[in-house]
Amino acid sequence: MLKLLFGFDSSKHKVKTEILAGVTTFLTMAYILAVNPRLFGELNRVLGEDQGMPVDAVFTATALAAIFGTLVMAVYAKKPFGLAPGMGLNAFFVYTVCIGLGYSWMFALTAILIEGIIFIILSATKVRDYIVNAFPLGLKNAIGVGIGLYIAFIGLQTSHFVSVNEDGTSMALAEFNDPKVLLTIIGFFITGALVVKNVKGGLLLGILITTVIGIPMGVTQLNAVVASPPSIDPIFCHFDWKQAFSLDMLIVVFTFLFIDIFDTMGTVVGVSVKAGMIDEEGKVDGLSKIFMADAMATTAGACFGTNTTTTYIESTTGVAVGGRTGLTSFTIAACFALALFFSPLFLAIPSSATGPVLAIVGVMMCSPVRDIKWDDYSEAIPAFFTMIMMPLANSISDGIMIGLILYVFLNLVTGQLKKLNIAQYILTVLFIAYYVMPYI
Repeated sequence: MLKLLFGFDSSKHKVKTEILAGVTTFLTMAYILAVNPRLFGELNRVLGEDQGMPVDAVFTATALAAIFGTLVMAVYAKKPFGLAPGMGLNAFFVYTVCIGLGYSWMFALTAILIEGIIFIILSATKVRDYIVNAFPLGLKNAIGVGIGLYIAFIGLQTSHFVSVNEDGTSMALAEFNDPKVLLTIIGFFITGALVVKNVKGGLLLGILITTVIGIPMGVTQLNAVVASPPSIDPIFCHFDWKQAFSLDMLIVVFTFLFIDIFDTMGTVVGVSVKAGMIDEEGKVDGLSKIFMADAMATTAGACFGTNTTTTYIESTTGVAVGGRTGLTSFTIAACFALALFFSPLFLAIPSSATGPVLAIVGVMMCSPVRDIKWDDYSEAIPAFFTMIMMPLANSISDGIMIGLILYVFLNLVTGQLKKLNIAQYILTVLFIAYYVMPYI
């Protein structure tokens, strides 16, 4: 039954490991249940309660989108990836589309629904597979490493270990007299020691032990345990079809689509490289089904009333524990279902406990760097900028786009045309247009 549902092979996989991997991934993803409602609450603050979205309904919608998307990934794609409303895409929804451009949240949800339908079509026709497979193996290895640096940077930021200088010009170490920073340091030592000693479930144990230590320090706040999930009726299927065929809708849909497709691509490739789900030619196993699950999740998320649902880079934490099948993602979905009823308990886990885990997973993600041809600068330069731009630009998609532009340009001007293909030329032109269009 496990093989039929989740692709589980008892000769290769262990139930305990898959479940542990799922719980670990969930714990590093659970912050979205607190962050997403808080972010959407900005609409109420800036636009007023009558123009905003009910925060409690957004919480439930966020959990339901994660449950649906991850279940589809578990049963249909049978891969160990967790899905939830995407960070970055939620900020674009709130600050750019609604607050900046002045559109209603119903308009934005309609754009996401259209984007999801387009994604389903692209996934069914394998256009997304074609795009991913157009990238050379060197860049795919760089994407995995770049995501490792990016996820480590996220962990260091969210755990308050590094922050922006007071002058706003650069990053700096935090003040060590801050209890959150002290707990982060403790978490690093505990989790790092468990990983070095190869303790089974070391990442998960690190999170739990650090969370408990944070209680007497005043960092871990637990005010309640059980709460009933709020209704999503105020935002469920609230679409605005009046501007469905307008130029404004086209622009917003295209932007959502463009960011999402390359964020998802980077995550899937990076996690797949780490999990060994990639062949010698750099092709990801089961890519079409992974993308279809992602597309279906986006469409369902729009109906529930939240932003684009996407595959999470935090899936690397579960892969690092040993998750390889849909049983891992099924466990993630089950945890999100529990979180609906035990939200105060799950949300009590501080970022000081999950941040060290993300940083250590970043280390684990960097192993493909050895497979990059560093003595060939036509490969090394694009790979380096793919890696470094992800944390610096705070964007997986920017790292991917800049890396491919450099790869095509350097090989073109040096006459190494055999290394290039039509898809790379087309994507490069589209990427350049994406960066240039706002200034025309």
